Parts: sequence; C-alpha cells; structure tokens
Amino acid sequence: MKFVLATHNKNKVQEIKSFMPEFEFIAAYDLDIDLSSFNETGTTFEENAELKSKYIYEITGLPTIADDSGLCVDILNGKPGIYSSRYSGKGSNENVQKLLSELDGVPAEKRTARFICAVSCVISSKIKFVVKGKCEGIISNSIIGEHGFGYDPIFIFKNGKTFAQMTQSEKIKYSHRGNALKLLKEELNKYCLKN
Repeated sequence: MKFVLATHNKNKVQEIKSFMPEFEFIAAYDLDIDLSSFNETGTTFEENAELKSKYIYEITGLPTIADDSGLCVDILNGKPGIYSSRYSGKGSNENVQKLLSELDGVPAEKRTARFICAVSCVISSKIKFVVKGKCEGIISNSIIGEHGFGYDPIFIFKNGKTFAQMTQSEKIKYSHRGNALKLLKEELNKYCLKN
C-alpha cells in the first residue's frame, strides 16, 4: 500500500520510511504539494494531524499519513506544545535558544518535559484513525549531540542521552514518533488483514 506523507520535513520522512519499510511512502514535496499555505488551526496535536491528513487526502485522493508533534515543558505550562515548530517565529535553532533562555536557572528536577506525537491516517473517506505516542525526559542546560533535528539536542531521555546523541535506530526505538508509529503499524496491519 502506498501513502502520501503530509510533511515537508525530510527528517520525518526518513524516520517513517526506516521504521515502516513494508509500506511505500511518497512525500508531499515529491508531488509538488506546497504545505506552506496550510494553517494548523487545531488546538491539539490530534486535531492538527487530522486537519493535515484530510487536506492532503482531498488533494491527492491517496491514503495519507500526517503527524503533528512537539515538546511540552511542565514548568512552562506545556509550552511550546503545538507551537513547537514556530515557537520563536524564526527557525529551529532560534526555537531551541528561546526555550533554553526561558529555563535559565531552573534546576534539573523542574525541567521535566515530554515529546508528543499524534499521527492521523486517512485511507478513504470512511476509514481514518489517529494514534498518539509520547516520551518523557528532561531539558538539558545546553545543546548536546550532533544528530536529530528540532529540540533533539536539548531533550534528555531516561538513558542519559539526548535524542541528538542517539543513532536514528535508537531514537525511533524510544521516541514519541516511534511510539506513535508502532500504534500506526498495528492499525494498518489490522486494516490489511481485513482487506
């Protein structure tokens, strides 16, 4: 089965493809679909993922997978949350620097946070579902590691590594997206068994 991935983030595309090699994926950018004009108007990760998957499905008529994910920091009342990718109004590095500055002087035990990922799948106008994964950790005092993207260099998992210190296979094993993709795979396998 072939799916359109409703994202322009090449890192996300690579993670999903590596985790689910039994399925065929094509990214929205490979179909020349511009997502820059799409507005995430939902108030939750689930709503934004659903809106995005429906939007691309309506354009292509092909089964579509979309995710919305972000970092929720407890002491900041869940910020940056659904605004994670546009927290600073600039780029990824600026988002990280803004968050670190807001946590300046906050002790480690109060820097608890979680990554959340909601994945929406639209197979047809009648068959659709949403799954959600999360991953607990703490925010570091500085950037650590050279891999990953987004907030990966400041999110320390319980194994003591930031996501930016992990290999791609390690990260997908533990991450919020990996946990959501496990659930997605279960749902897709159920669908494939029925059809």
